[in-house]
Amino acid sequence: MKSFKDKVVVITGAGSGIGRALAITFSKLGAKLAINDFNEPTLLETADLAGGRENVFYRVFDVADKNSFYGFAEQVVAHYGRVDVVINNAGVAIFSLGAAEISITDYEWILGINLWGMIYGSLAFLTHLRKQKESAIVNLSSVFGIRGVPFQAPYCTTKFAIRGFTESLALEEELNRTGVIVTSVHPGGIKTNIARNSRYAEEYTGDIDEFEKNFRTSPEKAARVIINGIRRKKKRVLVGADAKFIFFLSRLSPYLTARLLMGTAKK
Repeated sequence: MKSFKDKVVVITGAGSGIGRALAITFSKLGAKLAINDFNEPTLLETADLAGGRENVFYRVFDVADKNSFYGFAEQVVAHYGRVDVVINNAGVAIFSLGAAEISITDYEWILGINLWGMIYGSLAFLTHLRKQKESAIVNLSSVFGIRGVPFQAPYCTTKFAIRGFTESLALEEELNRTGVIVTSVHPGGIKTNIARNSRYAEEYTGDIDEFEKNFRTSPEKAARVIINGIRRKKKRVLVGADAKFIFFLSRLSPYLTARLLMGTAKK
């Protein structure tokens, strides 16, 4: 997909971070936007920054709500007549708790948003995407979808699952020659508020300050890398030097990768 001019691009979790940067960048490239977030004020700010509310289709809803997501898909197609790119970016986190310390309710919460939100977004739009000669589904996994990380079991669970679903769907679409390119994106430390906005973050302010020192990549740079990956029809996109390092180290030596992650873990 060489040009995004007049392409219809759907982005979830567009109220901040990578989602907002993607919306702004796609707007500058001439795309038509359909954006979502659970936080209405921040979503409206993104709409204003990405061409103005009058030019952007936006809806406030929780991506874990299946009916709302499928309704959104139908509304987008009714509004624009088509869809070309779907980016399932919405995500949440739980900060620094052991796997056995986290309640089932918290597991259900994060699985609903990170995993089911991605599945709903992929499947709700897939039939419409297949109607185009070329189109794309882009699902945001993480470097935590490459290797397990101590005290991040719920988040890693969702990000590994996103990777597995995405890689499977990518092969199916290739085998069926639908023209839909499906991409798994693995960002490393991105300068967003996901850690500070994570559940129970208020109990770990000092740890978050230390944790965020490892965030080296800006959302704007992440957006450029992702968009370049879509252009090049890549099935896997690693964002940031840290993501590339963990990916290649995990293939070279799972043991060394595990020791490194254990040494940097915050409890």
